[in-house]
Amino acid sequence: MPEVKSMFREVLPKQGQLCVEDTPTMVLCKPKLLPLKSVTLEKLEKMQREAQETIRQQELAKKDQEQQRMQP
Repeated sequence: MPEVKSMFREVLPKQGQLCVEDTPTMVLCKPKLLPLKSVTLEKLEKMQREAQETIRQQELAKKDQEQQRMQP
């Protein structure tokens, strides 16, 4: 891998201690949007709505049959 020549030259002391100060800073990042409902919850709600609709249709059909039996 070829080395890239930079404008700055690294200088290390020959005697003494090397001290590096690195202060942590806040970094703003793009916010992550989370869904209000998970996909699984949406599927369960859809299944529940379909089941309730099926039950309602069955009850209406049962009432219609009873009304037809009552009529002479």
